[in-house]
Amino acid sequence: MSVYEKLQALNITLPAVAAPAAAYVMYAQSGNTVYLSGHLSKKDGKIWVGQLGKDITTEEAKQAARGIAVDLIATLQAACGGDLLRVKRVVKLMSLVNSTPDFTEQHLVTNGASELIGEVFGEQGKHARSAFGVAQLPLGACVEIEMIAEIE
Repeated sequence: MSVYEKLQALNITLPAVAAPAAAYVMYAQSGNTVYLSGHLSKKDGKIWVGQLGKDITTEEAKQAARGIAVDLIATLQAACGGDLLRVKRVVKLMSLVNSTPDFTEQHLVTNGASELIGEVFGEQGKHARSAFGVAQLPLGACVEIEMIAEIE
């Protein structure tokens, strides 16, 4: 099954690539490596605000991370000139989770993105990963994730 067939089977339509919210670009390429800027969690088209351990659950934030993965795939498609078949490997995800000091399930939140990347890209989607708890994120978002990928 191709990446596009997997997206269709999962009933996922890739959104338009978001515009940067500050002084950066959504992705930068060096050689065959593409670095995707951090993407913020969204719910109903607006920033999904919340802090884990305070006013949002691990399961809700896991769904937020899955939504971010969809946005990351859309940006990766743009970086590939519109052709996700050029993706050789998703190399790494880095996840920042807006957390109280005693919250320790950042890794479970980030699984929302990792699992979807694995479903869509198969072997090429197996990636290294970091998940951090942070005191706050831009605009109060509950999760921010960035990606590094290798393309042809």
